[in-house]
Amino acid sequence: MNVFCYPRVLASSGLQRVLDLEPRAAPQFGFPARVPLKNGRGDRTEVDLRLDNLLIEAKLTEVSFQRALKARLHAYRDFEEVFDGERLPQSDGHLDSYQIIRNVLGAFASCRSFCVLVDARRPDLIERYYAVLSCVRPVELRTVCRILTWQELAGTLPGRLQAFLQVKYGIE
Repeated sequence: MNVFCYPRVLASSGLQRVLDLEPRAAPQFGFPARVPLKNGRGDRTEVDLRLDNLLIEAKLTEVSFQRALKARLHAYRDFEEVFDGERLPQSDGHLDSYQIIRNVLGAFASCRSFCVLVDARRPDLIERYYAVLSCVRPVELRTVCRILTWQELAGTLPGRLQAFLQVKYGIE
């Protein structure tokens, strides 16, 4: 996420275009999405970054999107409205890709868009994202959820930042 702290990186027209951002987007790291629960409270979901109307979950070195018990997800106020729960990837009483499900619910509840950043060398995460997205009921929500690879993002960044990503993570 330190990529978004780099001086003037958010002023890049390429980055603004690929993320569909307004020119003066201000980053808010560790944004509390507070996804509504059926009991009237909000959970403690935190999204990696909020830029204007966009929630971003960044995955670079993590191995998965986590799992959670089905009952835990059914506690979310909008779960049944947003997802076809029977089609979501699941096994052994757990739903896979819990972070993606939760973040999509956060985007829905707050009328924001959502983007997950993943490494292109992790096609398994890309497949898991699309498996969840295919279960989103509202068409409007599906159209404001997207996936972007770090490699695609890197192409919009200043040369020194691209070099840093190459050296540190092998991203070209």
